[in-house]
Amino acid sequence: MLSWGRHYVMVEPTHFRVDYEINPYMHVTDQPDPALAMHEWQTLRSTIERLGGRVDVLEQRPDAPDMVYAMNLGLGLVRPHGPHVVMSHMRYAQRRMESASAQPWFAGRGFTTSYVGRDGVGAHFEAGDAFPFGGELLVGYGPRTDELALKHLANDLGVSVRGFRIVHPSMYHFDLAFCPLDDRRALVAPSALDPASAEALLDLVPEPLVLTEDEELASFATNSIVIGSTIVMPACPDRVREQLEDWGFAVELVDVTEFHKGGGSIRCLTNPVDITVGRDLAPVDGGRVTLPPV
Repeated sequence: MLSWGRHYVMVEPTHFRVDYEINPYMHVTDQPDPALAMHEWQTLRSTIERLGGRVDVLEQRPDAPDMVYAMNLGLGLVRPHGPHVVMSHMRYAQRRMESASAQPWFAGRGFTTSYVGRDGVGAHFEAGDAFPFGGELLVGYGPRTDELALKHLANDLGVSVRGFRIVHPSMYHFDLAFCPLDDRRALVAPSALDPASAEALLDLVPEPLVLTEDEELASFATNSIVIGSTIVMPACPDRVREQLEDWGFAVELVDVTEFHKGGGSIRCLTNPVDITVGRDLAPVDGGRVTLPPV
């Protein structure tokens, strides 16, 4: 089972709506139902807590409708000197004000913070593109995170960063293509990546559970979270459920369909802040970046 994923930050959807269109799922003519979205969010939060997880809640800015997708506020880590967050530098200006509220919130709770880029200047980085696996930080880049950000992350955190190029317009974050399950297994949607990156990722994961493009787009299955031996998922194809249960995982479904209208699901709504350097990420002097072959 994963050693991380028991402490999350979430943003209550008091101002969730679709004000603009920055991904293929967003349509201003298809608005989420506020009451239903709140019910789905509260069900997700209570499910995490019932399974033994901890949830801290950050207030949503009225002018930041996408702030509910808390995964992209920043990359939370526990370093030897204490908790730290690398704040996201959003690709789209419509989301950049989220950091202005999230940074002081984290700082007020004892987190040190840093930036890859800021206020539209420097490399873009969105935390939904970064996950630990096998002692390295795996980072998707292309649509939302710049390749240059990988070097900044490696240098800032002193870890090994391995990059994968995302090319699919509907799987624009790595958390729409990859979900680590334990130290050997992960859900993988290789159609999100270019051929070299897909091959490199499948070679890296000893036991990948591969989803087809149709399976992933229909279910958002890789946008799930793992708490102990339970995988909390928005939906799960029968074939995928059978394999997960054969591996000893329990599958718990939580409907978050209203949030799919903004392009995110369960992982997007939950930001783990208990990834630990020295346990989940191996320290590397000066950091190191590995990219797939061209």
